[in-house]
Amino acid sequence: MAKILQDTTKSGKQRPWRERKIENVKYADYLEMLHYRKARRVKECGEVLRFIADDEGRLKLAQTWFCKSRLCPLCNWRRAMKQSNQLMQILQVAVGREPKGRFIFLTLTEENASGTELKSRLREMTRAFNRLIKYKKVAKNLLGFVRSTEITVSANETYHQHMHVLLFVKSSYFASSANYLSQAEWTKLWQKARKLDYMPIVHVEAIKSNLKKGKNSLLASAQETAKYQVKSKDILTDNQERDLRVVEDLEQGLAGSRMLGFGGLLRDIRKELQLDADEENENLIDTSGDDEEIGDKVREVVAKWNFERQNYFV
Repeated sequence: MAKILQDTTKSGKQRPWRERKIENVKYADYLEMLHYRKARRVKECGEVLRFIADDEGRLKLAQTWFCKSRLCPLCNWRRAMKQSNQLMQILQVAVGREPKGRFIFLTLTEENASGTELKSRLREMTRAFNRLIKYKKVAKNLLGFVRSTEITVSANETYHQHMHVLLFVKSSYFASSANYLSQAEWTKLWQKARKLDYMPIVHVEAIKSNLKKGKNSLLASAQETAKYQVKSKDILTDNQERDLRVVEDLEQGLAGSRMLGFGGLLRDIRKELQLDADEENENLIDTSGDDEEIGDKVREVVAKWNFERQNYFV
């Protein structure tokens, strides 16, 4: 008799294969209703999973097929894990090269966009950020950065697009008022770069340069920067009519946009480590996470999704 897939982390927590696949199927159904040609391939995403197992029964994904659609819950889960783990690799090298460097976590916002405005507003935000980092007082202390764009859906079905930015700066940034930028100064610079006629909300905080867990740690900031750009709960609710409008808006708004960007030393290290930057050909099977490492291979485990029973069976 077929058994339900049991794939757990080192701490014993069940990996959310079933939850993400259920969401993936619902998303694929929406695409089909909206007449997207990719609906079928999205539904086939992660349908058969091939793992290698060690003598303790721990699993590591070895082979499957991912659709890589921008809104796919299954792909986004893998993508967020991979981006977080790769970012930590980059940050470890950066800290080794610039041990006196400091980190700042910056959140840049603007007013919500409608569905029809979203695509142009995302492009304008990216251009504005590129202007921001070139301003003299920012550029003179900046060693590198990573920025990600997140979109949340408001109750009135407008879109709150905002950027999370992890800045790596010289220690001189905190040495004097000639170098240091207060929250008010960051806000004015973002207003100027974004060419806004109102004062946007900007949040800025210094980050501890340790790689251990903690609310204000570098690890927490890396995870925040690398998390899902659009959360599944924002596109998959109990209101089908609303969901279809949101999926359509986001499919159109995100097409062709780059949601994660690197600059300076962090971009250079990413290239040196040969971490893939091509979203179309990215490898979502190996997320490079320690939690997925296992001992010597003992056997192969194959799990297949059962659409009727809504679970993976080995």
